[in-house]
Amino acid sequence: MLDVGANTGAWARDLREVVGFKGHIRSFEPTTTAFHQLEKRSAGDDRWQIFNVALGDADGELVINIAGNLDSSSILEMRPAHEAAAPASGYVGSETAAVRTLDGIFDEVCPPGERVYLKIDTQGYEGRVLRGANRSLAKIDFVQLEMPLVPLYVGESTFTELLGLMFAEGFELVGLDPGFTDARTGHVLQVDGIFHRRASPNPQPQERSDPSR
Repeated sequence: MLDVGANTGAWARDLREVVGFKGHIRSFEPTTTAFHQLEKRSAGDDRWQIFNVALGDADGELVINIAGNLDSSSILEMRPAHEAAAPASGYVGSETAAVRTLDGIFDEVCPPGERVYLKIDTQGYEGRVLRGANRSLAKIDFVQLEMPLVPLYVGESTFTELLGLMFAEGFELVGLDPGFTDARTGHVLQVDGIFHRRASPNPQPQERSDPSR
């Protein structure tokens, strides 16, 4: 299980305590405050590894904006529609974070033969995480990622772009879960798309020669 954009570890904790998942979890969280809480949550769980790093489309360092609610922290600039729907999500500071590509670390964290579920919750950075995982996606069975229905961050990939990218990588959409909703209007602003790798098509039967010819 790859938990990209782990924040304080609530999603991984629910995997353990609610779903009953007993396999390995690798959580990636770049922001200092959220990572400290992630450390506390994962303490004592020897199948839960944590990494203080962001994932993207190139190795390096980037400035990440820290949201007041921690959940909405992002490398990208937040659009007014997001903050209007969730006033506590406004940015209150920034810090520099290390960035790696999934391709660069995949073999280090995922043993050969392991079935991999990749969850990406990176507040508009999902497209870049996927572009940094070109080779890794071929080894992944399921992908769960946030997909915006309206623009929430400047420069994020749209729902249609993410859908097309996943189709091109050999995945099919198997589920949609409502995510971020504007409580004032009831409008769903963001959903979680669940994708499963398509089975390889059956080989076409070879045309047999007619012995009578």
